[in-house]
Amino acid sequence: MIVSANPLRTLVDYSRFVAEALDRPTVQHSTVAVWSDSPYTGTAEGEVVFAGGIRLRLRQELDFDAGLIAAYGYEVYRGGERLFWYDDFPHPNDPTLAATYPHHKHVPPDIKRHRILAPQMSFSRPNLPFLIQEFESLLQNAPS
Repeated sequence: MIVSANPLRTLVDYSRFVAEALDRPTVQHSTVAVWSDSPYTGTAEGEVVFAGGIRLRLRQELDFDAGLIAAYGYEVYRGGERLFWYDDFPHPNDPTLAATYPHHKHVPPDIKRHRILAPQMSFSRPNLPFLIQEFESLLQNAPS
């Protein structure tokens, strides 16, 4: 199956990209759906359950005309505990986040206010491959 160089260009390409990215042994279940009400925009939303009880809840607003992710939020849980999340909500008054503005990651101990740089997040390329890699790394480093 051939996907365009930028799968964010069409609903078909991005739907195929997501399906192929989630077709891996570490993914136990997924409800992620990609849909559109226009030829120019779309939404990707749902939950992915990984081995080891790690769950990813994601929502992306897509701009197929520009080939971009217009907005996103990715929340990661193990059981009922929220481990961390990524979002693109701007925090212009936080100089520690300027290098990857507006991309950042919320982490413990004060998960709501403790934000760190997220250089791997992007509007111009899919974030799902990095997220999957991060979760698979969590699985490898989890205590047995």
